[in-house]
Amino acid sequence: MMHSKMATTVANTVFQANAQSTIESVRPVVNFPPSIWGDRFLSFSLDNSQLEAYGKAMEQPKEQLRRLILNPAIDSNEKLSLIYSVYRLGLTYLFSNDIDGQLDQLFNQQLNLQSCQEADLYTISIHFQVFRSFGYRLSCDVFNKFKDCSSGEFKEDISKDVRGMIGFYESAQLRIGGESILDEANIFIETKLKTIEKTLQGTLSRQVKHVLERPYNRGHQMVEARWYLSEFEEEISRYDSLLTLAKVHFNYLQLLQKEELRIISKWWKDIDLQAKIPYVRERVPELYMWILAFFLEPHYSQARIITTKIVVFVSVLDDTYDAYSTIEEARLLTHAINRWDISAISQLPEYMKPVYEMILNEYAEFNKQVPHQLTPNIIEASIKAFQNLARSYHQEAEWRHVGEVPSFEAYMKIGRFTSAYDILSKSALIGMGEIVTQDVIVWYESDPNMLIATELIGRIENDVVSVQFERERGPSATSVDAYMKTFMVSENVAVNAVKNMVENAWKDIREGCLKPTAVPKDLLAPIVNLAQMTDVTYKYNDGLTFPEKTLKEYITLLFFVSVPM
Repeated sequence: MMHSKMATTVANTVFQANAQSTIESVRPVVNFPPSIWGDRFLSFSLDNSQLEAYGKAMEQPKEQLRRLILNPAIDSNEKLSLIYSVYRLGLTYLFSNDIDGQLDQLFNQQLNLQSCQEADLYTISIHFQVFRSFGYRLSCDVFNKFKDCSSGEFKEDISKDVRGMIGFYESAQLRIGGESILDEANIFIETKLKTIEKTLQGTLSRQVKHVLERPYNRGHQMVEARWYLSEFEEEISRYDSLLTLAKVHFNYLQLLQKEELRIISKWWKDIDLQAKIPYVRERVPELYMWILAFFLEPHYSQARIITTKIVVFVSVLDDTYDAYSTIEEARLLTHAINRWDISAISQLPEYMKPVYEMILNEYAEFNKQVPHQLTPNIIEASIKAFQNLARSYHQEAEWRHVGEVPSFEAYMKIGRFTSAYDILSKSALIGMGEIVTQDVIVWYESDPNMLIATELIGRIENDVVSVQFERERGPSATSVDAYMKTFMVSENVAVNAVKNMVENAWKDIREGCLKPTAVPKDLLAPIVNLAQMTDVTYKYNDGLTFPEKTLKEYITLLFFVSVPM
């Protein structure tokens, strides 16, 4: 994720390298675009009375909505539709136990596939998405009725049901391995929607355009929730309590999150690292947006703040190895990070010393902030991941230094760590509280398939959008180049091959979310949402280095546009 490699200009310069001896080396200077936000988040002042007013305003509609969710008189189709809207609006955490209890009952009813025979494509798609999103293994056979038995093709009358096709396409994003009908649907429906997109108008046109650009399960959950509120008014407004709660909830979260971003922005300004190492990308709001995607719940505020600080460290480390340090300096920095002791600072070049000191000091602060009895060894797990990341960045620097393109296997062994998803997913656990047990940490450190899949997605999607820019800088080592070299194929073949790996990795992630899960579902959120943010940031370009499009739009929406009451 962090190892983004695009730049506007690249220059070479010769300089004094290490603190103890003068070494003349070529320094790869990258002039990154400056921050587009400046200090504007520092001026925010939290109005506690407004926050309390929003909190009180949520109480009544929340209780009304809970009664609706639990109401036995509501039929299963309407109940699942209601739960789907609650889920899409980011309100699930307010009703977790209630929804789980209802879905347990409804899932047992749905096991008889005959119950789906009379339902239309849209209704079945909603059922499928709800159950799969909450970890239930509803069979994809519920869609068999939409295929022609004799030809094996999808029935043509599907094309007349645009809402149904949108739902079916969203359902296909939740497929796991071996679900050929959903593999076929993903291609078939996408083709059909692209064909009719220009013929539609109004809300339906916007919904088709959006799902083609960004299916819900490949998006930022907060941004997608805001979009759902604006585009699915018909479904939401059937329940006054749902509409009211959603609006107040968005404005409540906006105040809390602006305060978190102010805290982080002030921290970044106070440490004044930008003045000491001006070569790094200043992307604090964008990085906070990444972490906000992990979990939106208010009670994970500390986790968001800590993890954002760590992702800032990761960005600094990435830019140091990739865009500034000489190979001699990279070796010194890796050695110091492996030692993880302040005494190692004397061996570093002057410009690296404040970076190293800051990292060690902040981790020491994390130790003070987080009770050890609640998160045993989680700080140590994050440090180990940080050291692994530094070694991996260093290996890539060594490849660049000698102009070597490694084998695909060797590249991906390192690339899964330079995606930075190993350290971010583990570090996200630091502030999550009692839910993080020693068993959870052991599972995270066991290289579960879900985590490996997310790391693969992060590395490959970044590489695919940056490969041309990498080559402009000189000898290139990306997953695309490594695949081309190893299998002696063209770039087009290599790109298609690694993109296919990404789709298979998504299936591993979705499989890992189905019951019974190895750890509680809240603790899978950092892994799943990391993968989703990869798609947001790298589907069309390097949105972190160049945030003027997607991330600027997202930050503007979430922090500057309140929801009208």
